[in-house]
Amino acid sequence: MLIIRKFLHDIPAAVGLLIVFMVCVVAAFGPMFVPYPDDAFAINVLSRLQPPSAEHIFGTDNLGRDVFTRVILGTRSALITGLIVVIAALLIGVTLGLIAGYSNSVPSHVIMRVTDVFLSIPQLLLALAIAQLLGAGKASAMIALTAAYWPFFARIVYADTRRLKSSLFVDALHSLGAGRWRIMFLHILPNSLSSIIVRATVGLGFTILVAATLAFLGIGAAPPDPDWGLAIAQARLYLPTAWWFSLFPGIAIFLTVLGFNLIGDGLRDLVDPRLRRSR
Repeated sequence: MLIIRKFLHDIPAAVGLLIVFMVCVVAAFGPMFVPYPDDAFAINVLSRLQPPSAEHIFGTDNLGRDVFTRVILGTRSALITGLIVVIAALLIGVTLGLIAGYSNSVPSHVIMRVTDVFLSIPQLLLALAIAQLLGAGKASAMIALTAAYWPFFARIVYADTRRLKSSLFVDALHSLGAGRWRIMFLHILPNSLSSIIVRATVGLGFTILVAATLAFLGIGAAPPDPDWGLAIAQARLYLPTAWWFSLFPGIAIFLTVLGFNLIGDGLRDLVDPRLRRSR
């Protein structure tokens, strides 16, 4: 309770938590209450590019579809993409980080050198290159994002494992006959969870942003998916006249990424007060 109270007293973190909570509510229940669920994928040329009004509060897109409905439907897709990528990257990166950090063998050095190579390339460029090789599509984008993000978890867990393996409790476990896998996953890993959670929270927002970028570049989601990045890519042809077409998907991306980043900053402050933001 003390940790929760301290977290909620951090105003930016509390705002981020509220934003993410609302995004999750919209993703879970929004599709049940959208005004035009049957027309979200239909083409209505007579209603194309209508400005915001009482009938279409976010206006309509280039095919006459309700922008509000498609932004709401895109929320679930964005969150699912982010969760799948982060969970997959976490499983890969944590496992490799534990193995590399606990042992001092050739495979350990190979894992970390590969990790360093991946980390030396900007995440967006690496994801873009991998997605381009795999071909356009949401599955290709998620694989590319996973491949670009797992090294961050590997580096964090590697550092914590190297620090903890020389601790007294690890020596005691060795003397009691505990196996290396038991020590790594049941004793060292729990001591790294705080750093992993912070990285995963920030990574959710950044992954959603990069996934939208890939869709904007024509590598991620494809029509007629209600994807935020894809909507902005389609809307750029009609700027500045149909400003609402790109504005509202852009606001959705901004708020979602902002919410996860604020939560990540708040969790980081709790984990390591030395890194606390200046206020």
